[in-house]
Amino acid sequence: DNFATIVAAVREGRVILDNIRKFLRYLLSSNMGEVLAVFLGVIGAGLFGLSDPQGGIVLPLLATQLLWINLLTDAAPALAMGIDPQTEDVMARRPRRPEEPMIDARMWSEVLLTGLVMALATLLTIDLFLPGGLIDGQADLATARTAGFTVLVFAQLFNCFCARSATVSAFHRPFDNRWLWGAVGLSALLQVAVVHVVFLNAAFGTVPLTPGQWLVCIAMSSLVLWASELRKLALRMVARHEATNSARLND
Repeated sequence: DNFATIVAAVREGRVILDNIRKFLRYLLSSNMGEVLAVFLGVIGAGLFGLSDPQGGIVLPLLATQLLWINLLTDAAPALAMGIDPQTEDVMARRPRRPEEPMIDARMWSEVLLTGLVMALATLLTIDLFLPGGLIDGQADLATARTAGFTVLVFAQLFNCFCARSATVSAFHRPFDNRWLWGAVGLSALLQVAVVHVVFLNAAFGTVPLTPGQWLVCIAMSSLVLWASELRKLALRMVARHEATNSARLND
């Protein structure tokens, strides 16, 4: 008979649904980035300099590297996102229709866009280091592949913060979820170890990167964040425009 209990239950249900959608948004977009990086790298091998002297195709990423990415980013960061605190507008939204899909058209478009940005950032980094392609580089294949591998890992870590909301900026209350920061920090340290620890170099086909190469990798991986911020800004502007027009019609 306590209406406050009903309100609390509705709020908790919305928070749980939000976190499920964040989890799905993050995992689907990150995995889409991996799929597109390999697919576009194969069909556009000549464009990105991914060919050997005999004209054969060179894979942008090794199988062990893809397995490592899935282990690293699909575990702790994704789980931490499942306990994200509630957003400020959780009780201000309209009720959700029962037939409304969990993954709607807007989320699919976001997944595809984020995955495409990740893939292009990865492949352009590889091209930046390799001779030939769109940008003529001077490094060997192992260095270029390590750089692309690192960009894809860090792009997915940036994506953790982008996926927390479909419209709210990643810079809004960024420290609410300390578990997420801990998971991202641990994943970043493990990636540094894969690049710089000798026995892990042999296992994952990586080589150490210089400080300058690391800066390039961080800058390229951050493109995911900036692309997401631009998309969210456009959505907020459209929403404000629609709200203004609706208010004028009501007047």
